[in-house]
Amino acid sequence: MKSKSQKMATKRLNIFEKPNLKEPRLVLGFSGWMDGGDISTGTVKCFIDKLGAQKIATINPEGFYIYNFPGMMEVTAMFRPHTKIESGLITSFEIPADAFFASEEADLILFLGKEPNLLWEEFATCLLWLCAEFGVKMIYFVGSIAGLIPHTREPRLFCSVSDAKLKETFQHYGVKFTSYEGPASFVTYLTTRCNQQALSLVSLVATIPAYVQGANPKCIEAVTRRLAGMLGVDLELDDLQAASDEFEKKLSQIVQQQPELAGSIRKLEEDYDNEIFDSEMGELKTWLQQQGISVD
Repeated sequence: MKSKSQKMATKRLNIFEKPNLKEPRLVLGFSGWMDGGDISTGTVKCFIDKLGAQKIATINPEGFYIYNFPGMMEVTAMFRPHTKIESGLITSFEIPADAFFASEEADLILFLGKEPNLLWEEFATCLLWLCAEFGVKMIYFVGSIAGLIPHTREPRLFCSVSDAKLKETFQHYGVKFTSYEGPASFVTYLTTRCNQQALSLVSLVATIPAYVQGANPKCIEAVTRRLAGMLGVDLELDDLQAASDEFEKKLSQIVQQQPELAGSIRKLEEDYDNEIFDSEMGELKTWLQQQGISVD
């Protein structure tokens, strides 16, 4: 017998294509809290574009989102639907869209949507119902948080998992396991649901430069490349690498025009490199010291 949330999920989840998938993995990208630099949505969009993934399902957004939130305009603007008016005529009105795309070649399902404001249990049930329909056993989420990282370095990946057994697998990818206490995201809630239903979920969150606003092509390229490696998917990323290099070059030029900021970033680079060396190259450092080679 279906629970109330399962009954609602079957009404909200619209599956209109059944591609030939064998043991698909699901990759989640959410706009909202952990999409700084467009890392979450930008990474998933890259996969969709590079793989030519086709839309196979949607979730009806009605009831999951707050459209009219009281307060100052700067706050309420984050909730209201986006519209465009040209010469007195409404040319677009965009409500949140939650859609699934599939690539048979990569054996992947890719979700692109907005983190729900309301009814987390029901929204999670929609995702889990789709997993059951397609035989998904492993879910990946990619996201980002602002941190003290220079734009000239690779973003660090922090990881949380639904089951301790997954830690052995992902520690080989050079991730750091998250320690955190504070407000939770929808993905954290979904992770607890997966643990209860024998599904595996890994959350990969990149730290991105706090002083860089807007989309961050360098971090999107880095996260896309690393996730593709974890998934065993071959993607052509030359265009992303070129955009990443150009982004870093232009940003560095702007930074050099502001001596105080440039000094702060040099200190960030020094701290970042020392942390990498001390924590991730500790064994090499010890070996060199044993050979009488000073590294300090």
